[in-house]
Amino acid sequence: MAYSILVVDDEAKIVALVKRYLEASGFEVVEAFDGKAALKAFHLRTPDCVVLDINMPGLDGLSVARELRKDSNVPIIFLTALADELDRILGLELGADDYITKPFSPRELVARVKAILRRDGRNNPSIHSEAAVLAGGDIRLDTDRHECLVKGQAIPLTSVQFDILAFMMRKPGKVWSRQEILDGTAGPAHEGYDRTIDAHVKNIRKALGDDIEEPRYIETVRGVGYRFKEQDREA
Repeated sequence: MAYSILVVDDEAKIVALVKRYLEASGFEVVEAFDGKAALKAFHLRTPDCVVLDINMPGLDGLSVARELRKDSNVPIIFLTALADELDRILGLELGADDYITKPFSPRELVARVKAILRRDGRNNPSIHSEAAVLAGGDIRLDTDRHECLVKGQAIPLTSVQFDILAFMMRKPGKVWSRQEILDGTAGPAHEGYDRTIDAHVKNIRKALGDDIEEPRYIETVRGVGYRFKEQDREA
């Protein structure tokens, strides 16, 4: 069954271009040209991924993402103008998985969609070739089920957040630079920057209930990056 991609942009030419390339790669495409239509289309048929423009009149992409994240961890890729760094950061902090700057290559967009769907354990649990279950303190991460439990309670994480947490948990105590985390989870060919990882780590901490000042799980090493702290025995 083909993956369904919701493409949202107020410029019909962009939607048509993205649709053509996605369909040529075997995806089914659902179109929306404003924020309200995007939310309606999403709830009518829950897609496997959302490609979402930020700057739209009325209900903008950030507002749409905020609504989607209330009850869904569907992968979201933002389309944003090159100069809108603040929008990129806000989008990532809202839980977006990736962003692509305009003007963009439609082939690159298709590659990003494929990469996110490969990484999404809900769609393809076989991608995780290392230990299926990672444990540290109160955290239990099942990569086959794409499930994160803290003290037995399920914690919702996006596919990118899940991969970053798993990456650090595999070597507790090791300090990773932001670039190493980016390379290890998205791949060295991925175009990203330091604040991308900062935004994702911030969301992971929030989801885990981790204290930034006195972290139990993810610690910031100033001038270097992050590490998953070595944990005591599980309670």
